[in-house]
Amino acid sequence: MSTLPPSSDTPDVRGRRVALVTLGCARNEVDSEELAGRLSVAGWELVDEPSEADAVLVNTCGFVDVAKKDSIDAILAASDMKSDGAGPTAVVAVGCLAERYGADLASSLPEADAVLGFDDYPQISESLRRIVEGERPAAHEPRDRRHLLPISPVDRPSGTAHVPGHGSSSGVDAHIGEEPTWTPPMLRSRLSGSPVAPVKLASGCDRRCTFCAIPSFRGAFVSRPPSDVIAETTWLVSEGVREVVLVSENSTSYGKDLGDLRLLESLLGQFAETGVDRVRVAYLQPAEVRPDLLRVMAQTPEIASYFDLSFQHASPDVLRRMRRFGGRDAFIDLVTRIRQLAPEAGIRSNVIVGFPGETREEFEELLGFLEEARLDAVGVFGYSDEDGTEAMTLPDKVPADEISRRVDEALTLVEELMAQRAEDRIGEQVRVIVESLETDDSGDLMAIGRAEHQGPDDGSTSVRLAGGVAEVGQVLHAVVVDSEGVDLVAEPTSAV
Repeated sequence: MSTLPPSSDTPDVRGRRVALVTLGCARNEVDSEELAGRLSVAGWELVDEPSEADAVLVNTCGFVDVAKKDSIDAILAASDMKSDGAGPTAVVAVGCLAERYGADLASSLPEADAVLGFDDYPQISESLRRIVEGERPAAHEPRDRRHLLPISPVDRPSGTAHVPGHGSSSGVDAHIGEEPTWTPPMLRSRLSGSPVAPVKLASGCDRRCTFCAIPSFRGAFVSRPPSDVIAETTWLVSEGVREVVLVSENSTSYGKDLGDLRLLESLLGQFAETGVDRVRVAYLQPAEVRPDLLRVMAQTPEIASYFDLSFQHASPDVLRRMRRFGGRDAFIDLVTRIRQLAPEAGIRSNVIVGFPGETREEFEELLGFLEEARLDAVGVFGYSDEDGTEAMTLPDKVPADEISRRVDEALTLVEELMAQRAEDRIGEQVRVIVESLETDDSGDLMAIGRAEHQGPDDGSTSVRLAGGVAEVGQVLHAVVVDSEGVDLVAEPTSAV
């Protein structure tokens, strides 16, 4: 990516160093790389270590209490590095926690020299320069970002609100006198050399799940144009990426604001022209999954047979209180249809236990569904109140100690089920994209990566090289010979 000199009438930031610390999900990773792209093109030097930077941007997560704590701890850790003549001069909070709480976060966390929202991203270089030089901008007052775009989805492409990670160069560092030589889909600088990279498919969400605050600070649902997604993937391939993970808050809604409710199906067929080895689709809403989408995902060579389905629960009554749809029977039918199309497909989900009003019988219905579905990966979360959500006001709260017991019970079950699913894959042929190289206890080299059915947080596959060699980014053909919990052990089926 080209780096352009600042214009002569603007203070020169060349030689200034910035480090980005990213918390939370893969969507935040894309946002951090957008910020890195904006800063790099303005003349900032990107460094890995916060202690070596003039400024540290902490891209925070504001989803649940544990993530919030991790984000605050990261800000405090960066602030502790500040000292006379060494370490960063400024520590700046950005991301979801900063957007969600704004001025309240700034007043409660003076260790952050500034708290910036999403609307500050297009001018991040100039803002950061001023902060390093001692200015302390007032933090924004949070607002519901769903109201920044038209109510009708088809009117949203004409909206002017900044959507992080969508590659728009409008207003990019307005103090720069020249236009970037790269095109909008590549408004991004990679922060790692991983052969796997997330790509924003869409942002925001129009659903009103009672437990979720994300739409209030991420905004209404907005799709990226297919040409931008394909162009960015092509650029990532030129940077050494072998797998892209399409991320959003709800991938099955892709295209509804562009006038085509089946746009995801047609988009997936276009990735062959990018040269990417594997495309993984994340965040599918079960109620919106269509037969044609299942077929395309199962039968298109470049698309991983991997289905990330947001079930959340299996009791119809609990799901209604969550303002969601479906239930055990509908979800089992969906799992069955996927496995009929792609018997070796990976299926993962998250579930919430202890939601307000959840009875023992409803919890056991969830456990029964998990036993019957035998998913490859399951995240179990205990319910907790989130600021500004409808669920905070619901009656019949489950006591915290009971939620903890149910979490433990569900975790014990899913860990056993996931280990069984991994063991069932012994003898299966897999394609593994190598993400790292390690040595085992015997000193033999192992290639660590993920097979098609394994998502970024769903375990790994270790390929025994038996004296052979491999490189990060290489695709290995192997056969599974053992399992260790959710992880697989494999051996190459051809020389490496």
